[in-house]
Amino acid sequence: MPKLKTRKSIAKRMKITKSGKVKRGKPGSRHYKAGKNADKRRDLRGTEICVGKVAKKMKLAIAPGR
Repeated sequence: MPKLKTRKSIAKRMKITKSGKVKRGKPGSRHYKAGKNADKRRDLRGTEICVGKVAKKMKLAIAPGR
């Protein structure tokens, strides 16, 4: 059976934390910032933890052997 390959496009956007959670940047923070108020812009800073089925699929795509 061939090796399972990492989905590089997903691996560049998401990281797996030490405890095994999937961390990603928040969407909507790249452009059109003038149209968002300060609270929204502040909320878009930093990263977020993926949960549920999405996290499971992303984890399998990033590290298929683990």
